[in-house]
Amino acid sequence: MLQDIAILTEKRYLKPRQKDWYIENIISEDHLVQVELERLGFSCERVAWDNNFDPSKFRFTLFRTTWNYFEKLDLFMSFLKVCAKKTSFINPYKQIKWSLNKEYLLWLKGRGINIPPTHLVKRGEEIDLLNLCNEKGWKKIVIKPCVSAAAWNTHYIKKIESQTQVLFDSLIKTQDMLIQVFQKNIITWGEASIMMINGKYSHAVLKNAARGDFRVQDDFGGTVSAYKPKRSEVKFAKNVISALPFAPVYARVDLVKDNNNNLALSELELIEPEMWFRLNPRAARQLAITIKQFIQQANKP
Repeated sequence: MLQDIAILTEKRYLKPRQKDWYIENIISEDHLVQVELERLGFSCERVAWDNNFDPSKFRFTLFRTTWNYFEKLDLFMSFLKVCAKKTSFINPYKQIKWSLNKEYLLWLKGRGINIPPTHLVKRGEEIDLLNLCNEKGWKKIVIKPCVSAAAWNTHYIKKIESQTQVLFDSLIKTQDMLIQVFQKNIITWGEASIMMINGKYSHAVLKNAARGDFRVQDDFGGTVSAYKPKRSEVKFAKNVISALPFAPVYARVDLVKDNNNNLALSELELIEPEMWFRLNPRAARQLAITIKQFIQQANKP
C-alpha cells in the first residue's frame, strides 16, 4: 500500500537494541514529527535510508536523522538520484544537492551574507598551508571538509606546523576542504541555531562547547539550551533564507559572532537538520502544517 510520507533516519537509529540519551532524543524527536503529521491525516512510517529503503512505497520523503550520509557519500549520492525519480523529497532534491557542499558559504558571501574569512581548496590541489595563511594574515585556523556534519574531520589549528601540512595533505587527497579563520567567540558565546520553517522564525537554541574544546555539538560534550534570539539574529537568519535561489520548507541557520563581533553564518542546514523539537514541541506541529501545505501545492494540477 502506498503511504504518504517516509520519515528518514539511518539504520543504527531505526530499532536500536541499546539506547542512550543521544538515541532517545533522536527517536523522541522523530516521534514528535510523526505524531503531528498523522494528526493531519498523513500515513507515515519511520524508515532507514541505508536499510533497503524502497522509495516507491512513499509519495513523499522527509529527511530527519540521516546523520551518517557524509560517511557513505557515494552511496548517498546514488541513493538521492535513484529515489528522486520515485518519491518527492521534503526539502526538494535540488535543494538537498545544493546544500550538500559547504561551498555554498562562498556563494552566499557573494550575495551579501557575512561569513568567517574562508578559502576553498579543491580535492587534489597542492597548497602550502603556511604560505597561504601568512599571505592572508591568518594565524589560528579551522580546516574542514566541504561535505561533512557534526564536526567530522574538522580541526582547530592553533599553530601551523609540519604535521599540520601532513594532516591537510591527507584530507585534500579525497575531498574538497575549507580553510577558515578561527572565530574566537565560539569559545565564549557559542553558536546559535535559528530554526526557520516556511521562511519564518520558529525557535532557537544556543550551543556551547565543553571546556577546552571548540566543537559545540553535544556529541563532543557540548551543551544545548533554549535561546531567545535578538531581533538582529532573526533578521540575519531571514536574510540568509531570502538570499537563496529557492524557498526551503525547513532550514536551520547557524550563527556565530565573528572576530569583529559581527554576526556571521557558520552553516546552513537544509538536508536533515537537528531542530531540537524536544525544547519546543509546538514547532513539530508547525513543521507538519508546512509540510501539508507543501504537499497540497505539489498535488495541484
